[in-house]
Amino acid sequence: MKKLDEVDGAIFRPSFMSGGGSKMSARNIIGSLEKLIELHKSFNQLAIRKTAILKANDTEAISALLISEQKHIKAISQTDKERERAVEEFLAANGTVGQPASIHTVTELTGPGETEILEMLKAVLIDEVAKLKERNGLNQQLIYQSLQFINVSLDILRPQNQNLNYGDSVRITAEIGMGMFDSKA
Repeated sequence: MKKLDEVDGAIFRPSFMSGGGSKMSARNIIGSLEKLIELHKSFNQLAIRKTAILKANDTEAISALLISEQKHIKAISQTDKERERAVEEFLAANGTVGQPASIHTVTELTGPGETEILEMLKAVLIDEVAKLKERNGLNQQLIYQSLQFINVSLDILRPQNQNLNYGDSVRITAEIGMGMFDSKA
C-alpha cells in the first residue's frame, strides 16, 4: 500500500518535524512547503517529458504520463490541505485565530530563523509554480497545433459533398426541360 508521501515511487518527506516549546513552531508549515516544492519539481519534470512526448506524437506515452500527472495533482492537493491545517494549528496555538492564513501572518509570529526559511521556501515554491505554468502553456500550444494539423488532414481526406459548378437550379432546369421534351414527343 502506498503512503501519502509517495508518488510514482518517489517519496516526499519534509526535513523538519514538529517541535515543542511554549509557542508552537512553524516546522509543520515548513515541512509542508518543502514537500510541496518537491512535488512541484517532480511535476515540472513530467511537464518537460510531456513536451518531448507531444513532439514525438507518442499517444501511448501520453496516456501513461496523464496517469502520473493525476497522481501528482492528488498528492499536491493533499499536501496543500496539510499545509492549510498546519497554518491553522500554528495560528490557533499562537493565539491569532481569525487572522489571515498567509506566510506574512505566520512570519510575524516566528523567530528570525524560521522567518528566513519560510520566505525562502515561499520564493522557491513560487518559482516552481511559474516554471510549471510556463511549461504547461508551451504544452497547450503544442496540443493546439496538433489538433489543427489533425483537422486540416481530416478536411483534406474527407470527401466534399458540395458540387461547386452545378447546384440544384441546374438539376431543376434540366428536369423541367426534359419534361417539356417528353411532352412534345
